[in-house]
Amino acid sequence: MHEYTERCIRAVQSKDARFDGWFFVAVLTTKIYCRPSCPVSPPKPQNMRFYSSAAAAQQAGFRACKRCRPDAAPGSPEWNERADLVARAIRLIKDGVVDREGVPGLAAYLGYSTRQVERQLRAEVGAGPLALARAQRAQAARLLIETSTLPMAEVAFASGFSSIRSFNDTVQAVFALSPTELRRRTRPTDVAGTLTLRLPFRAPLCADSLFGRLAAAAVPGVEEWRSGAYRRTLRLPRGHGIVELRPTASAFVECRLTLSDLRDLTAAINRCRWMLDLDADPAAVDELLGEDPLLAPLVRKNPGRRVPRTVDGEEYAIRALLGQHVSAATARDRAARLAAVHGLPVTDPGGGLSRLFPAPAELVGLGPAASVPPDRPHGAFPRLVEALADGTVDVSRGSDWLRARAQLTAIPGIEPETVEVVAMGALGDPDAFTTGGPGVRTAAVELGLPATPAALARHAAAWRPWRAYALQHLWATDSLAAAPLDQECCGVC
Repeated sequence: MHEYTERCIRAVQSKDARFDGWFFVAVLTTKIYCRPSCPVSPPKPQNMRFYSSAAAAQQAGFRACKRCRPDAAPGSPEWNERADLVARAIRLIKDGVVDREGVPGLAAYLGYSTRQVERQLRAEVGAGPLALARAQRAQAARLLIETSTLPMAEVAFASGFSSIRSFNDTVQAVFALSPTELRRRTRPTDVAGTLTLRLPFRAPLCADSLFGRLAAAAVPGVEEWRSGAYRRTLRLPRGHGIVELRPTASAFVECRLTLSDLRDLTAAINRCRWMLDLDADPAAVDELLGEDPLLAPLVRKNPGRRVPRTVDGEEYAIRALLGQHVSAATARDRAARLAAVHGLPVTDPGGGLSRLFPAPAELVGLGPAASVPPDRPHGAFPRLVEALADGTVDVSRGSDWLRARAQLTAIPGIEPETVEVVAMGALGDPDAFTTGGPGVRTAAVELGLPATPAALARHAAAWRPWRAYALQHLWATDSLAAAPLDQECCGVC
């Protein structure tokens, strides 16, 4: 961070919340690290030290501020804008790969040696994979301590620690409080195994557009809009869960989680953040898109648009293929039939969720009587589920964007537009873009943009690297782009 010291100092002195998560400021005199917007008086510049991650600050011997809670800041948007080794590693660590498979498992997934992964992370983030995973475990532990009444031993193992001693030492070192003291400061609010959390984001957030698109595409039994919240089932590494996400007037989304295995807490939280694109930098996106005089009115009208993503890349790829060449309503109905027949049942007291969306392995070898749509030319559907099941196609958060595109394109019958939709919603590429589809063409004509695909693609080059966000503005003109959010139930559940 030494290259940007002056900028960091100005951000801290102005308490600029836009930089929360981008970097952390540590104070030499107090041995505390904070987010840039911490409400306390800024320290003297000579006493400031800057770190790229909370893990790096913790590794340097600083503990988290109790006022601004820097460990709970939105994540750096940098790791969602890149697909290199470091960015892929960060996304996989957030998903809990190190906790489940260790550093060797992370390195094997990335295709590099453990030494190379360690070296690259230390160079860019200031901490290795173990330190990053440790910081994430500490955050998960604090959430469970403050929001549940679980015994501390269960909290320790649920948050990923291998021993009670390691759990106690880490919590004490990071928060300067013992687990018991942390719990005394709060009133746990869990109800019947449900955890209530806050998912922070960088303002502004166009919540109506984000949640409306999720509600419009909701698959009955798997997703629903109910009582002002988007709800869905989750397939997680160790079990399953149900999440309820509710937009609020504050700078956070309310999240209620019910998990069959609490060790999936970190993965569930980060997948929900990924789905809602909460680590995005809306100021940077809107600034660039607003420079286009044809897009500027849309950006001014709805600042902070996000790209709706997914909690499961394989599910998203299958649903994207089901929606190829058909309307959004037809795609939703096809996915609903598939889930009703082949999805594993779940229990949702008081709600309408009943199924997990089937995993690719559960769809391999379906007979002709199976509840699937009419097959595409060249057998695209069975080829896709087989490729996803055996790992030939990787559309997870930690995949290489270019390689994943090539793997999808190699399957006969999958259109380029579908590949870009998967790149946008499953891979998280902020520059994914397609000129196909009636929604894009209609919006282009209305706005005065070039109407032909080739001309529109040339014009959209000025929107890079945020073309996926520009698509959200264009798609917003489609009547099926969003569902009404001012009703008890939006009608798609």
